[in-house]
Amino acid sequence: MSVSGLCDVCGQPDVDHVCDRCGRLVCDRHYDAELGVCTECGSEIGGDRDDADTYRF
Repeated sequence: MSVSGLCDVCGQPDVDHVCDRCGRLVCDRHYDAELGVCTECGSEIGGDRDDADTYRF
């Protein structure tokens, strides 16, 4: 999806994605396509997919 504006993380023009969680406009570099979220939200929800079955408390 092409949207107009600047990346809300780095300020790069020509953003291509909108985070499904927070609605930030983000560039390819700051978007996790597997999760459908920006890297900021990905780190908050545990975007490290290697241990997706492991619970952290």
